[in-house]
Amino acid sequence: MTSLPNCPKCNSEYTYEDGDVFICPECANEWTLDSTSNENVDAIIVKDSNGNILNDGDSVTIIKDLKVKGSSTPLKQGTKVKGIRLVEGDHNIDCKINGFGAMKLKSEFVKKI
Repeated sequence: MTSLPNCPKCNSEYTYEDGDVFICPECANEWTLDSTSNENVDAIIVKDSNGNILNDGDSVTIIKDLKVKGSSTPLKQGTKVKGIRLVEGDHNIDCKINGFGAMKLKSEFVKKI
């Protein structure tokens, strides 16, 4: 019996073969042997308000005052945010802001420093 490759997305060893496609039951990733050489196929591309590509760990500045639900004070224009993390979804930046805590921001309201 031949050994099947681990999942390139979550590194699970419980993969199975369906025709010429490999499937991971843990994360539902599907791939072929040809596509395993193309890493970061599912990479998220996020651009700031000026069109610069953002990466995990970048520092950004907020470009306009943003109202925060549940808080009486808004996030002010010019607030610096360090060490962002990119995620999928409508609010595609996860970060921690001093004085506010964990936040989710839209990339259209930030610019890369």
